[in-house]
Parts: sequence; structure tokens; C-alpha cells
Amino acid sequence: MDYIVALFPPLVMAVGFIWLIVTIVRSQGGANKAKEDAAVDAALAAQERAGHPDA
Repeated sequence: MDYIVALFPPLVMAVGFIWLIVTIVRSQGGANKAKEDAAVDAALAAQERAGHPDA
């Protein structure tokens, strides 16, 4: 029974880590990718127009 108690935390962490990776992969691209890319492009263009040196 001690081996079950010893293995439980690593198994929970492994399942949580796999869930996190799957969520990240699923959120990449998709229907909102064009909208997200347009928002980033607009922000970069606004930064360039403002003349920030880190642009």
C-alpha cells in the first residue's frame, strides 16, 4: 500500500503536465489565429510610429 501512496503525487503531476501541454497545443492556431496576428501586427506598427527605440 505504501507504493500507491508514493506513486500518487508523481502521477497527479504527470497528468497535470500532460493536460497543460495539450491545452497549449490546442490553443495554437485555430480560428482566432488571424485575429491574434492582426492584433500583434497593429501593436508593432503603433510602436514603430511612436518611435520607440526598442521597436
